Amino acid sequence: MTHAIQSVLVALLMLLPFTTVAENSTQGHGYTVHHNAIPDTTLSPEIAKQYGLVRSKYRGMLNVSVIKEVPGTTGTPVTAQVKARSTNLIGQMREIDLREIREGEAVYYIGDFPITNLETLTFRLEVTPKGFDKTIKAQLTQQFFID
Repeated sequence: MTHAIQSVLVALLMLLPFTTVAENSTQGHGYTVHHNAIPDTTLSPEIAKQYGLVRSKYRGMLNVSVIKEVPGTTGTPVTAQVKARSTNLIGQMREIDLREIREGEAVYYIGDFPITNLETLTFRLEVTPKGFDKTIKAQLTQQFFID
């Protein structure tokens, strides 16, 4: 695990008592899709800069990774085509542009989006692992607190 990934995980774990973080996974067709949404302010300034994210209490980040299930192991990270959109409680929908990040063996997709205080967003993902002809659909819901 790279230092940057460890830094993000440590920051998230330290903030769990203070903020709600949706951490979910969806399994299908021999793959596990890990997905979570967090406020950008939970990222350290160094990590935000490294990934070109603007740290703001009015921005959130979606993080998606795809793991091919391999019996007897924790699986193998794979590349995928990932489409994401969010919908708020009044039905406003936004497409979220995701970009691929590679760090050693790790492959994940991140994108940022605007948030407001107490906003609840439902994220819908369509994930097609490279070389695989089926799409895995995943969903998570996250409420954001910025004040």
